[in-house]
Amino acid sequence: MIDRYTRPEMGHIFSLENKYAIWQEIEVLACEAQAELGKIGITKEEAAWIREHAAFNKDEVDAIEAVTNHDVISFLTNMGEYIDKEVPEGEPKPSRWVHFGMTSSDLGDTALCYQLVQATDIIIEDCRKLGEICKRRAFEERETLCVGRTHGIHAEPMTFGMKFGSWAWELKRDLDRLIDARANVAFGAISGAVGTYSSIDPFVEEYVCEHLGLVHDPLSTQVISRDHHAYLAGVLATTAATCERIATEIRNLQKTDTLEAEEPFKKGQKGSSAMPHKRNPITMEKVCGLSRVVKANAQVAFDNVALWHERDISHSSAERVAQADSFIALDHMFQCLTRVVDGLILYPEQMKANLNKTRGLIFSSKVLLALVETGITREEAYAIVQENAMATWREVQQCAGGTTFREKLEADPRCTVASEKLDEIFDPWDFLTRIDRVFDRLDELEF
Repeated sequence: MIDRYTRPEMGHIFSLENKYAIWQEIEVLACEAQAELGKIGITKEEAAWIREHAAFNKDEVDAIEAVTNHDVISFLTNMGEYIDKEVPEGEPKPSRWVHFGMTSSDLGDTALCYQLVQATDIIIEDCRKLGEICKRRAFEERETLCVGRTHGIHAEPMTFGMKFGSWAWELKRDLDRLIDARANVAFGAISGAVGTYSSIDPFVEEYVCEHLGLVHDPLSTQVISRDHHAYLAGVLATTAATCERIATEIRNLQKTDTLEAEEPFKKGQKGSSAMPHKRNPITMEKVCGLSRVVKANAQVAFDNVALWHERDISHSSAERVAQADSFIALDHMFQCLTRVVDGLILYPEQMKANLNKTRGLIFSSKVLLALVETGITREEAYAIVQENAMATWREVQQCAGGTTFREKLEADPRCTVASEKLDEIFDPWDFLTRIDRVFDRLDELEF
């Protein structure tokens, strides 16, 4: 992911510095657990020494790895040098207890899950913040009339606040899924070469996991099963799809032919190198593009579930790229959406103009029901409404003169609906007499 798109908090989580810091803490905790257990030779004094002197230097680890071609061994070598640096000559080296009975996956998988928890916590807060903004804006635009669209075609009247409200509800579902996925990935495993605890007591695993806020894996083979990670990746992809839905709607509403809403356009911002008049929805287009990355990376996570026997490393290289990119991309998407949705420019007068653009055709459903209520069959009513609607539509298409849909109905002797009833029908708020129910429910929504 390009650096300028990376928030420092999220980028740091997937940095080598953070990974090594977690590795260090796991190794120190394991030594303290071994000392607490008292089944091997490490004393509590040695564990305390290790706690005080444990350190690493990323550049030094990199230099060692250039020779060993093994990241965990390189880290342990470097950490051991710092632990033993001040040990008097001839004294036993406390570093000998580091990684005792452990395998590389015990360290790497436990640390990875901890990183994923850290990253998910940021996404959870991102989601909560955007959801709260959407809820607030829903009530701000509760009575802003606009036309609803199905298949891209004008349907019935609604209010713009309902759009924000719909986004808020979907983000709340995303939030619930993210919280569940966080719990599902918050596992650790320190169980030895194939998960049998042959060289390490299960107490060490339980101790380390408890201090990291993780749950110990009940049966990990050599790795923590990647269904945990796949579930999280699937939730990230679903959340990205929500972000894409919001961004797509804003892009559609910003089209010149619609222009009901528009991204904030900063002073000094330029829209096009060739056409100075342009105000393009570039931020929402970026959100849609990054969504494709997050969704595609979910497939990587699904493919990582099936490993050979108790472990291989076919998953490792792929997830190091896919996981970081997904979290960094989604975090950036939320930053973009938070800014745009909070400052979204609305054009109520244009919404009103669009509402009236079809000369009353959007009221056809109410006319249909009113005709049926007068005693004619639904088939007869449908024919009356459709014939007059199509005649109106042809005039709209041709930008020709003519009469409105209502005027055509009033001139049709088959129309049995009274004029007073038509007054009621052709009031857009007649469609919205029950909208309070929608907003009462939204008022109860909590993030």
